[in-house]
Amino acid sequence: MPAKNKMKKFQKKETVRFKHVDFAGIVFYPRFLEMLNDLVEDWFGEELDRPFAEIHQTNGIPTVDLKVQFRQPARIGDELSKALWVKNLGSASINCGFEFRKADDSICLDGEVTLVNVGLDKTSEQIKAVAFTDDTRERISGFLIQNS
Repeated sequence: MPAKNKMKKFQKKETVRFKHVDFAGIVFYPRFLEMLNDLVEDWFGEELDRPFAEIHQTNGIPTVDLKVQFRQPARIGDELSKALWVKNLGSASINCGFEFRKADDSICLDGEVTLVNVGLDKTSEQIKAVAFTDDTRERISGFLIQNS
C-alpha cells in the first residue's frame, strides 16, 4: 500500500475587507503577506504557546525565505480559509507550507515560508539563530508532514 501524507494544519478564516483591496477591488499583494504573517503570529500564540508579545521581548522569528504563488485574485467580501503546516523542522528554523483557499475551494495563494528563531548574542551584539526549546519543538512537530 503506498505511503500517504498525513498532516495537521493550523487553520484560520479571514474575510477580505476594504483595507485589503486596491482600486480594482482585489487583494493588493502586500496585504496577502500581512495575512500570512497574521497566520504565523496566531499559530505561535494559539498552538505553540509563544505569543509574539512575549517572544519579541527577548527573541524574534524573522522570515528568511519566502516563496509565493498568486494563483487567482481574491475580492472584497471573499472568505479565505488560511492553512499552515510544517515541511521541515531544524534546530532553530521551520520551513512551512501555506495556502489560502476561497469558499469554492480554489487556491488563491500558496507557497513556503522559512522562519528562524533568533536572539541577541550579548557578547557580539549580533542577532544569531537560537535552538528551539524541547517544548516548542514538540509543539511544532505536531504540524510536521508525516509519511505513514
